[in-house]
Amino acid sequence: MRTEINKLYQKLGTTFIYVTHDQTEAMTMGTRIVVMKDGFIQQVDTPQHLYDLPCNEFVAGFIGSPQMNFLDATLVKEGGKFALKFDEYTVVLPDSKNKNGVLEPYVGKEVRFGIRPEHIHDEPEFLEKCEGKNGVINANVVVTELMGAEIYLYVNIGGTQVTARVEPTSTAKPGDYIDVAFDLERIHIFDKDTEMTITN
Repeated sequence: MRTEINKLYQKLGTTFIYVTHDQTEAMTMGTRIVVMKDGFIQQVDTPQHLYDLPCNEFVAGFIGSPQMNFLDATLVKEGGKFALKFDEYTVVLPDSKNKNGVLEPYVGKEVRFGIRPEHIHDEPEFLEKCEGKNGVINANVVVTELMGAEIYLYVNIGGTQVTARVEPTSTAKPGDYIDVAFDLERIHIFDKDTEMTITN
């Protein structure tokens, strides 16, 4: 049905308004998407921008499948670098996350950060690239789902369930403790009170 509607849109070249609760439909069919919550517009943007640059936690969690993982952390500044402290880990953020000094007001405060399942890796090559093991987290594998072209790993990190979307070559099994690495350039940080995006 999505394909047929897309064909019709291309043939007629006119504006369509399509209302759906299915974010996959919205992402695959829309050229411009209006995300609404409780009757209020949250963000109006292209599908790719909604995915890459969500304006708040709701949009970040709504767009993408499986949905974005969220963890609580304290933002700290050590040696001129900003870092997220959670559980037993301190993850140093890339300088690109502090454009225009947006992180300064949050030093010492609790924030939420999000990471999409496809930006969590267990491939040895990716783990080796992590300088000083920055962004490498030890996780307990709870469930694995082989999807053919990829594997979904449901892991436990300090009591929080996190989903990773990894290569089909992964050898992780339920009960294993494995290292996974966050792609730090792809971390999203949110104000814990307002749920608005601080940095994408």
